[in-house]
Amino acid sequence: MLAELAIANAAFSVIKEAVQNSGDLMSAGQAIFKYFDSKATIQKNYEAKAKKTGSNDMEEFFALERLRKQETELREMMQWHGRAGLWNDWLQFQRQAKDKRVAAEKAKTRAAIERKEKIVAFLVFSLAFIVLGALIVFGLIVVKELM
Repeated sequence: MLAELAIANAAFSVIKEAVQNSGDLMSAGQAIFKYFDSKATIQKNYEAKAKKTGSNDMEEFFALERLRKQETELREMMQWHGRAGLWNDWLQFQRQAKDKRVAAEKAKTRAAIERKEKIVAFLVFSLAFIVLGALIVFGLIVVKELM
């Protein structure tokens, strides 16, 4: 969590400095992406901990509050230094990026499940083959003994 917070704070500093120096928000595009990516990671970890343990970590809560304040400041920068409608376009872009991340995560989970199913099927068929082979050998031995 501290690493993501440090990345978000550094990215916000870069964004703020770029706007102050050039007045151009677009020159800090990569920093904006890093900022929101780090924020999403912190939010995800915070929600996962809350779901897992039933309690929230105060440190992460206050980190998210700080990031929300910075996001408000970033929204104002986009509205003042960006083109008209930039903030709304940015929100739409974030939704699309989140949907892609969720779809990729689901695909990864689905692939892992399919891989486990293939391993189980292989083990079942291998065991069946071994048992069948043992029964054939046992049958041949019994038939040989009876003759």
